[in-house]
Amino acid sequence: METGTIRRDELVGGLDLYRTLESGQTYLWRRGDGDMYGGTPAPGEWYVTVVDGEVIRVRTTDDALEWESTTDAEPTVRRLLRLDDDLEAIVDAAPDDPLLDDAYEAHRGMRLVTDPPFGTLISFICSAQMRVSRIHSMVSTLAREYGDEISFGGETYHAFPTPDQLATATESELRDLGLGYRAPYVVRTAEMVADGKAHPADARELEYEAAREFLCQFVGVGDKVADCVLLFALEFDEAVPLDTWLRSAIEEYYPDCDRGSYAETSRALRERFGGEYAGYAQTYVFHHLRTGD
Repeated sequence: METGTIRRDELVGGLDLYRTLESGQTYLWRRGDGDMYGGTPAPGEWYVTVVDGEVIRVRTTDDALEWESTTDAEPTVRRLLRLDDDLEAIVDAAPDDPLLDDAYEAHRGMRLVTDPPFGTLISFICSAQMRVSRIHSMVSTLAREYGDEISFGGETYHAFPTPDQLATATESELRDLGLGYRAPYVVRTAEMVADGKAHPADARELEYEAAREFLCQFVGVGDKVADCVLLFALEFDEAVPLDTWLRSAIEEYYPDCDRGSYAETSRALRERFGGEYAGYAQTYVFHHLRTGD
């Protein structure tokens, strides 16, 4: 077992691990007490994910982020949790906006994540019209049923399935697992990736709006899901996914940003949120409105 610590006072802007991993950005982490997305923080609890076959566990103490892994995981932990982002500079660069100011103040230390692209794509295909806790349950079920089983530190974990593994699933099986109408979307998208027709990671090389269009070729992916993949897996920090909460924010706080179409409305809100780090602003506003803080 490899272990390490990263001092929290070295992370500019701090780190709130609970808000980072339970704010609706990621469904590929598990919490040690089994209460992921239960709505209650668990100080000192381990969070775990599996990346490229390696188990990674992280938790925060008063002064450090601790990690344990099957490999030397510090570079991966820094990338997954965006620990090198200068949160203070990002907040300082944000436009003067009362809702955004409140969100940044209420959720200090929440960072964006960078999850593996395929798992993120499938997670957000599953997200349509679902609560965050139910999405997490679906994704965990897919890992348990189709992913590799890995033992580590006296526990058994499951990696999210590879495209080849998930492509072996049938629509009927996934419906039985609770995916409902999303089942054929998941199967068809997994088949597309497994067959080499396209991979979500390929969008990384494109300009932002072209990347969003590229991701929409996957079955079950519209503009909002594509934006989530761009923001939470491919580091397009300008992406602004327009979900129910953001559309409510537009109606109440930014009615002038409603331009009729998704593309134009998203572009207008992106400009209102400052452009380069508009995705950070979106994530803070989403979490702020969803939790009612």
